[in-house]
Amino acid sequence: MLYRTLGKTNLSISEVSFGTWAIGGSWGQVDERTALSGLARAMDAGVNFFDTADVYGDGRAERLLAQATKGREDSVFIATKFCRQGDINDPSTYSLAQVRAYCEASLSRLQRDAIDLYQIHCPPHEIIQQGDVFTVLDQLKQEGKIRNYGVSVETVEEGLSAMNYPGVAALQVIFNLFRQKPVQALFPRALERNVGILVRLPLASGLLTGKFTANAVFEPDDHRHFNQDGQAFNVGETFAGLPFAKGVELAEKLRFIAQGRHTMARASMRWILDHPAVTCVIPGFKTPQQVDDNLGTLDVPSFTKEELATLQQFYETEVHPFIRGVY
Repeated sequence: MLYRTLGKTNLSISEVSFGTWAIGGSWGQVDERTALSGLARAMDAGVNFFDTADVYGDGRAERLLAQATKGREDSVFIATKFCRQGDINDPSTYSLAQVRAYCEASLSRLQRDAIDLYQIHCPPHEIIQQGDVFTVLDQLKQEGKIRNYGVSVETVEEGLSAMNYPGVAALQVIFNLFRQKPVQALFPRALERNVGILVRLPLASGLLTGKFTANAVFEPDDHRHFNQDGQAFNVGETFAGLPFAKGVELAEKLRFIAQGRHTMARASMRWILDHPAVTCVIPGFKTPQQVDDNLGTLDVPSFTKEELATLQQFYETEVHPFIRGVY
């Protein structure tokens, strides 16, 4: 395993880390034993960073992480998120009393004394711009409840605004071969400000595994079924904002990236990790086998300059016109 420092924190985290949305909920059913086996497999391989949220399975993911990391609290870091248990548009959701309550509830589920990275969970841009929530987070940091804080954002503009606050140590962004916009303005600013970048949805909800066909059917409780057109939350969180059938078509055209890199998934995450602003990728998983497959990213070669130019051109001409939503 290789490690990178997360922005202005003192956390040295694994290049391939893992998100826990899939084992928490909204990705179909995952039984507890399988989820815990996957977490154990990752830690045995040297993974020391996991991303979660209080709303993943209504706290289930946090409780699973507490069980899996018991006894490793000093060596395995956890990032969690808050605000989506309330009305994200209501300023009172971000008050000191409310955020402290969210934080203490997460600490209880995680069975920890402090949260390594506490993130605002995709708040409206207006909340970031207004800025009072960062004063709240500074207070929680002073109280010792959190060690560092950051923001999970939907758009480049939100990320740029968040970095205006010096306490923001990390941004979590959607970035993959189907969502390349952060390269232009966000990543250079993050390098300049020493803000870590956590990349979620590196495989565009599975599109970049190349395993789907246009007639694929997802379970009713899987967001890839109920949020394909942004019915439940931001459309960009599902298939990178692409219509599913178009995403399958585009993924088919990218099969060449797997040549010499074992799988499309590993190639896709290698492409992400080669961007100097990126600290780590946080793919999800539902089984120990998926953990192993994702960790194989570390063993595949980087892309040549010619390949990178081809992938950029492909994005600009064939992908970008079909992405929906503000990003």
